[in-house]
Amino acid sequence: MLSLSPAIRIFVHALPTDMRKHFNGLSAIVTHSFGMDVLRGDYFVFLNRVQNRCKILYWDRDGLVVWAKRLERGRFQLPSGRDAASLAIEVDAVTLAMMIGGVDLDSARRRKRYQAAAG
Repeated sequence: MLSLSPAIRIFVHALPTDMRKHFNGLSAIVTHSFGMDVLRGDYFVFLNRVQNRCKILYWDRDGLVVWAKRLERGRFQLPSGRDAASLAIEVDAVTLAMMIGGVDLDSARRRKRYQAAAG
């Protein structure tokens, strides 16, 4: 299982991804579709069309890492709440852990917490 700091930014690709892609193919999606640099240390999550496979790409100090999981039964859930024009859905470490762990994101409720004003 991944151990994530709350400071890490995590982006889920909103479109299905060909799971044959590996380091270079996933990096190209990050660069061209997200308009981001994979070397910044952010995590990039990709799901296939059937949503039973997941890959996470991230930079780990001295090289790229691809973490992969294939479900034998069930599906990963794409988080809701994305902007229609955006291909990336930003989530936090808790949401990613729930996605990977099979929690229904629609029925899970978050309790109110302090949030700094955007500005």
